[in-house]
Amino acid sequence: MRSEKVMIDLIKKFAEQDERIRAVGMNGSRTNLKVPKDPFQDYDIVYFVTDMDSFINRVDWIKVFGELIIMQRPDHSVLYPSNRDQYAYLMLFTDGNRIDLTLWPVEKSNEWIQDDKLAKVLLDKDHIFPKLPSPTDEDYWVKKPSQQVFNDCTNEFWWVSTYVAKGLWRNEILYAMDHLQIIRSMLLKMLEWKVGIETNFTVSIGKNGKYLERYLEKDIWNTLLNTYPKGNIDNIWDALLTMTNLFEELTLEVANQLQFNYSFTEVKKVQAYLKHVQTITFG
Repeated sequence: MRSEKVMIDLIKKFAEQDERIRAVGMNGSRTNLKVPKDPFQDYDIVYFVTDMDSFINRVDWIKVFGELIIMQRPDHSVLYPSNRDQYAYLMLFTDGNRIDLTLWPVEKSNEWIQDDKLAKVLLDKDHIFPKLPSPTDEDYWVKKPSQQVFNDCTNEFWWVSTYVAKGLWRNEILYAMDHLQIIRSMLLKMLEWKVGIETNFTVSIGKNGKYLERYLEKDIWNTLLNTYPKGNIDNIWDALLTMTNLFEELTLEVANQLQFNYSFTEVKKVQAYLKHVQTITFG
């Protein structure tokens, strides 16, 4: 695998030699000093260019970065149409390196530095960027919820939990599993807030909660893992009830810590409903 220095030098050299590219930026995990280095980190690169179409209409220019295993152009896909001004090339190379390279119109450069505090300038031919502070993941720290956001999270969790039960009663496993994922996202949000409270809202738990384990007690982490069931009715019921019990505990803790109003009357009614549906479930 090519080293970070080799890759950065290659990315910068191509930009230096192409007059259409006026500046190069990088963000993501490689500019975040809190993230441990590993060989799977992407190079999140931005080329600020004067002629977007000339890069988009021909793709042979990317060969300079190495031999590809696979490439994706999400802004070119009809599955995920984009209305943004940017255009991305996501590239995985045979040596294991990956570059997520996004083209930006040079006139939009100011928006880029405002969007992400992990931004770092690698090349600036025309001095279009001010001197930037050291990269920080502050933009990704867990955000303290308002009373309304907290209420919406709890309501979504308990409301959608009834859909899971309905799907299980009907033996509709995919339906139940899809809705289980919705309530898990609310559970993860409550876990984020727990971590935020305990760290004074000064940490990031990473994309998809990948750093969450660092901040949770082992028993809570293991309970969370137990909410990922196998694809059968009994296991999904177990996951659902485990999730509701954990969510109830977390909700009370977060509400107390943030001095939020919270009534368990509705919660107890939903819990009773779920247990009732479980007793009349048919295989």
